[in-house]
Amino acid sequence: MKLGLRSMSKNLFTSTIVTLIACSSFTATAGIDAFKSGSVIKDYGKVADVNSGLVIPAGMKFKVAFDLSSASKPAELNRSIDTLARFINMHVAAGVKLEDISVAMVVHGKAANDMTKDSFYQQLNAGQKNANKDLIAQLINNQVRFYVCGQTAAYYGITPQDLLPGVTMALSALTAHAVLAHEGYSVNPF
Repeated sequence: MKLGLRSMSKNLFTSTIVTLIACSSFTATAGIDAFKSGSVIKDYGKVADVNSGLVIPAGMKFKVAFDLSSASKPAELNRSIDTLARFINMHVAAGVKLEDISVAMVVHGKAANDMTKDSFYQQLNAGQKNANKDLIAQLINNQVRFYVCGQTAAYYGITPQDLLPGVTMALSALTAHAVLAHEGYSVNPF
């Protein structure tokens, strides 16, 4: 009887290990492969199809403000800016009309550098080019609004002329959020 239990335990252990290995390799491959480029902001904001139980009401208009204070590493894309592309791409894929999506980003702190032209950005980042400029241009072309905190800009010596085309200087991040709230924007909590 002892031999039988030992054999059963060994078989159960082996089966469990094989199952875990198979599941973990399937999950990793499926996870990466599940994300595809969106139809609106090309090459950015990859999304996965989701069978959601939360119904988006017909005709819903999204007005969402995002807050950004962390800069990307030099010459790297800021993932929080990419989140805007993902927000637009996933909602259009879910059937929301592009004209029903209004997105804004309020930028302060060191992230203000990610909103600058290469001539300014390179001075702070050892000659590296701003990897965010193409994505920001595509977002602006899709009506996304960017506001840089003027108080932050004054601290870092950023002028309106240093900002990428279409990026607007605000009196402050506090002011930009207050104005957006007055316009009916909700603040994304992350």
